[in-house]
Amino acid sequence: MKIHFLGTAASEGFPNVFCRCEACFAARQLGGKNIRTRASVIVDDTLKFDYSADSQMQALRDGIDLGRIEHLLVTHTHYDHFYPGDLTSRIEGFAHGIEHPLWIHGNDLVMYHARQALGKFEGARFRFNRMKPFQKTIVGSAWVTPLPADHDPMETCLLYFVEKDGKTLLYGNDTGWFPDDTWSWLRSKKIDMAILDCTHEKTGVKQKSNHMNVDTILEVHDVFVKERILNDTGQIFVTHFTHNSALLHDDWVTIFEPHDIRVAYDGLTVHF
Repeated sequence: MKIHFLGTAASEGFPNVFCRCEACFAARQLGGKNIRTRASVIVDDTLKFDYSADSQMQALRDGIDLGRIEHLLVTHTHYDHFYPGDLTSRIEGFAHGIEHPLWIHGNDLVMYHARQALGKFEGARFRFNRMKPFQKTIVGSAWVTPLPADHDPMETCLLYFVEKDGKTLLYGNDTGWFPDDTWSWLRSKKIDMAILDCTHEKTGVKQKSNHMNVDTILEVHDVFVKERILNDTGQIFVTHFTHNSALLHDDWVTIFEPHDIRVAYDGLTVHF
């Protein structure tokens, strides 16, 4: 699989364009890997996780042809993960040379918002597929299993386990410590690559809900290794960083490098 990280920030971006804290000033000055947009990943150029308002800029920045995307897997409806109105740019008359519909997959609330914004264009340009936890579904050339996250108690937020070409990917963003039924399901699986939410810095206390922090990531890593969920050559990548952590890219690398955990950045491409 080819994994392209389009964005690696939490909802406010890093730096937050309105913020004047030291971390945001430093990120602006240093640039490069310290400039982070809202979190999203593309798999093999045709499957995208989430669609924020940053998606158009990310595609232009990285030379991505969003017309190739066939499937959009939405984790939840928070604005930094799903901004369906922007997809109007894909309708007939606006986008030319498109010969396949974009399938939008997600929970009930994703379906509601997607159909509110795009339902009148259903058919040639958009199709909708409601995803339910633990129900394995064929998505293009991949098998995808939605898993419950611990994020927003008012929404069935989803993580995704992707099986494709003999490899497995866990897209674990956004969530705190996995719910018990998600852990139970994962314990019978092998993961080649896990992309995990590390919104917050190390505090000495595992963050149990909403998002993970450094402490939570290290505990997840230990469970993955101890219970052999992560393959021997498997890798964990962390993403979804908030500027409130006050940590720049190199700071994150210093924390995670001793544990062989990789720090994602905007534009990073990984093949596994």
